[in-house]
Amino acid sequence: MKKIYLIPALALLVIIFFTVTACFNKKSPADSTILADTDRSFSALSAEKGMNAAFLAMFDSAGVMLRANHPPVEGYAAIRSLLLSESDTSFTLVWEPIFAKISASGEMGYTYGTYRITDRASDSLLGVGKYTTIWQKESDGKWKAMLDAGNPGLGKSN
Repeated sequence: MKKIYLIPALALLVIIFFTVTACFNKKSPADSTILADTDRSFSALSAEKGMNAAFLAMFDSAGVMLRANHPPVEGYAAIRSLLLSESDTSFTLVWEPIFAKISASGEMGYTYGTYRITDRASDSLLGVGKYTTIWQKESDGKWKAMLDAGNPGLGKSN
């Protein structure tokens, strides 16, 4: 008689096990929000300390920056050298992600959105455009930019 109750109990435990496992394996929709918030935090750093400080904090050691009418800038050392050779004290660059997506593995993601450049002295608008950034999650859990590109012109939310 005890064997009859054992089979349904075992079946119930198997169902519970697979249900719980499936719940833990799903990526939370908040993951993309975390990446968008990371992107926004670098924009806030740019507004506070300048574009150069934000980009230097944002890029991975193997990161690549794509600029209009220039060859790719490859690697952190090259990005640092370029940024430190150009002053960012006369303007403010800020951006806002429109969309963020993280891979199923949770290791890579991308954001895209719009940016605005304003004159620091007069606060007048100097330019707007669109950007995209490809991100990689580091071993410490922080997101770093692997590739960043932007182009001038009106964006969806400008």
